[in-house]
Amino acid sequence: MAAFLQWRKFLFFDKETVKDPTDHGKTFHLPNGISACDSGRGYIVLGDMSGNIWLLMRLLQLTTFQAYKLRVTHIFQLKQHSILVTVGQDEHGINPLVKVWNLDKKDSGSPLCTRIFPAIPGNKPTEVSCLSVHENLNFMAIGFTDGSVVLTKGDITRDRHSKTLTLHEGTIPVTGLAFRQVAKVTHLYVATLEKVYCYSLSLKEYPKVELDTHGCALQCSSLTDPSQDSQFVVAGDECVYLYQPDERGPCFAFDGTKILARWHRGYLFLIIQNPKTRFGSSESCPSDKQLLTIYDLDNKFIAYSALFQDVIDVVAEWGSFFVLTRDGKMYIIQEKDTQTKLEMLFKKNLFVMAINLAKSQHLDSDGLSEIFRQYGDHLYLKGDHDGAIQQYIRTIGKLEPSYVIRKFLDAQRIHNLTAYLQALHRQSLANADHTTLLLNCYTKLKDSLKLEEFIKSSESEVHFDVEIAIKVLRQAGYHRHAVFLAEKHMHHDWYLKIQLEDLKNYEEGLRYIGRLPFEQAESNMKRYGKTLIHHIPEGTTLLLKGLCTNYHPSGDTAGTDSHFEKNLLKANSEEFIPIFANNPRELKAYLEHMIEVDPNSPQGVYDTLLELRFQDWAHEQHPERKKILQGEALSLLRSDNTVFDKALVLCQMHNFKEGILYLYEKGKLYQQIMHYHMQNEVYDKVVEACKCYGDQEVCLWEQALGYFARKEEDCKAYISEVLCHIDQNNLMPPLLVVQTLAHNSTATLSVIKDYLINKLQRESLQIESDEYKIQQYREETTHLRSQIQELKTSAKIFQKTKCNMCNSPLELPSVHFLCSHSFHQHCFESYADNEAECPTCAPENRKVIDMLRAQDQKSDLHDHFNRQLQSSHDGFSVVADYFGRGVLNKLTLLTDPPGRKPVGNVEVNL
Repeated sequence: MAAFLQWRKFLFFDKETVKDPTDHGKTFHLPNGISACDSGRGYIVLGDMSGNIWLLMRLLQLTTFQAYKLRVTHIFQLKQHSILVTVGQDEHGINPLVKVWNLDKKDSGSPLCTRIFPAIPGNKPTEVSCLSVHENLNFMAIGFTDGSVVLTKGDITRDRHSKTLTLHEGTIPVTGLAFRQVAKVTHLYVATLEKVYCYSLSLKEYPKVELDTHGCALQCSSLTDPSQDSQFVVAGDECVYLYQPDERGPCFAFDGTKILARWHRGYLFLIIQNPKTRFGSSESCPSDKQLLTIYDLDNKFIAYSALFQDVIDVVAEWGSFFVLTRDGKMYIIQEKDTQTKLEMLFKKNLFVMAINLAKSQHLDSDGLSEIFRQYGDHLYLKGDHDGAIQQYIRTIGKLEPSYVIRKFLDAQRIHNLTAYLQALHRQSLANADHTTLLLNCYTKLKDSLKLEEFIKSSESEVHFDVEIAIKVLRQAGYHRHAVFLAEKHMHHDWYLKIQLEDLKNYEEGLRYIGRLPFEQAESNMKRYGKTLIHHIPEGTTLLLKGLCTNYHPSGDTAGTDSHFEKNLLKANSEEFIPIFANNPRELKAYLEHMIEVDPNSPQGVYDTLLELRFQDWAHEQHPERKKILQGEALSLLRSDNTVFDKALVLCQMHNFKEGILYLYEKGKLYQQIMHYHMQNEVYDKVVEACKCYGDQEVCLWEQALGYFARKEEDCKAYISEVLCHIDQNNLMPPLLVVQTLAHNSTATLSVIKDYLINKLQRESLQIESDEYKIQQYREETTHLRSQIQELKTSAKIFQKTKCNMCNSPLELPSVHFLCSHSFHQHCFESYADNEAECPTCAPENRKVIDMLRAQDQKSDLHDHFNRQLQSSHDGFSVVADYFGRGVLNKLTLLTDPPGRKPVGNVEVNL
């Protein structure tokens, strides 16, 4: 009773009297003498005291047929089949008959009766008290007033396919029967006036369980829906009990004399006789009034209650409930829609009940979310922020998070906001702003435990933007947490940035880079290399050596070495040189390692190392050590990996004498070598350079003579040595030598005396030789002219007796030439290449002609003449040679006059 008083009462149903649509809206009346009723398959089935069965359809159309001769006592309409089972009497006395009707089949206009059999337990007649049929048509149970229950097993619509047995015997009348089917297990609940039993029909021997020692009256038991686990409801005078097949379930203290109990669509309908108007009052309703109460047992409230007069039964059909009374009236009780019921609850601020109701009505998620929102708003206005946030959490996924966040930002309820944001992340619906806000909440609350729990949660539990979380934690000073998050989710850039820039943990940062894949290790070393080399020079240098040779992460196992040998991973060593800007010692070690391991290292590596060795040599004060450093620099300079121009600049910058001279010699810059010695006034080296390279560049001696001539010091010995070489190789005209030495005030005539004497003596000898040759050429020329004149003016007598070709006596016919050569004609024709030319003189004539043609071709070769003139020791002889060959004169060839037959060669005209 106490429980009953705590249940709220609502009007979730509307009651109306059913009107007759064919009689201008007057009250619809049922047939007289209704004794039993049921519903299903679109009918409300009525049985009367005259043995008629009435079928009431949705449009209130009544059809009837005669089922029994006397009366109908019980009706059971199956919900899944158009099968109707009735119990009635065809004759006077106690002789109940069971008839099975097929409503879909007709027999003379009435439903077909498929089976008739007497309902008698054993051999003694007794009255039927209740009836129940299983929906699978394989079981039918009949209860009797003598306490027995008869079970028909098999096809209940046919006699030959079923068998009947007495399942239960007793002395207390049976008041209720119900079949329960769950999966393949079938149970039969049996209720008497004093006890409740359950039989297991799926097992042999049909074992029974006594569930309770409290019974119920007729029509005061029912079976709940499968959604309520098909429990057996027994309505006693003091309580309503629910039963499972093996035990009693919950109990509800609903006081009053129950005359009817029905279960329809999740509601319990109870009819109570003579209800009291208020608890504890002695006043009662009229004796013919009965109270209908509709209970929602799941949500624990009264959905409806109303007074009726002499109720026959309550049935459910066509989506509504109908109350049938003995005065022939029928009332329809229609359930209000879910939204209307919820609004009623909202007005009373019964949000918990509204939520439970919405769930029981299977309201969609959007509808439930709206209820949670309204409930949250209600609690928020009441000041229950903790309760409100729990309701708002249930709206996640439907309600815009900003709606909730704004409320709790204004109220400064950070711990509530934190709970909401945590739930948002757990459901993977948080964005970057939500993550930022949640972490800021943690930091403001200084809740390190919650913060650690959040960032250490697995990805399956919490989803959030890791990069945003790292930024927020770093900004708030939670570097340890930020580092953990960055390492866990492999945000390498953030990890190193925090370790090196915030925590200054350089060793850990270097170790972490060494465990990264090649590309990421390379990029991070370029970014943080200067910082690391400043604080951990040796470790950083070691890592760079590995990165630029054959890199593999330090965390890899030895089994992966073969893989890296096949796929060599190495960075460009030149790109890391700027990292060592302030660490020359480590840079030198790094570069020497690179050229040792990889001789094909980039050019910048060799150039930088060369510069470093020059610097070390220049700054070294110890002689022995300086000599060693000089050797190292020269060895690198002499390698094939240095660039001439860069190396020369470096040598000049550091005044590295040996390197400068080596590069000048390598580049054949002999004049630069001599000039270098001149600048340093090393006279011996100047002369030595002329001796070494004078053959390649003869002008060196001339420059050396000019250099010594300009010196005011006593350089007579060096001038004499230079003049001696000039004189021996005739490198300069004497006049030029005298003019050159005239600038030196210390150089007297004695310095060039020997040179001039030797020069004049050689010139005298040369003049005598030339004069002799001139006289000889003149005599030859005079002789040749006389011969030419003789040939032109005198007859030529041929006195040869032998052939100049075969040396045999000359015979006619013969061929004679002006050159005094004679030939047999057959010899001349055999050996002569040209009929107008003497075969004996032809070779010599061709030489002369070739020389003339060569002179003609070379007469315009000015470049060749200039080059030969510059490279010759005696330029005058070159000019004379060209004069002699006619290069400087225009050559005129004599040709045959017009009309004259050409002879074919030049010597004829001569």
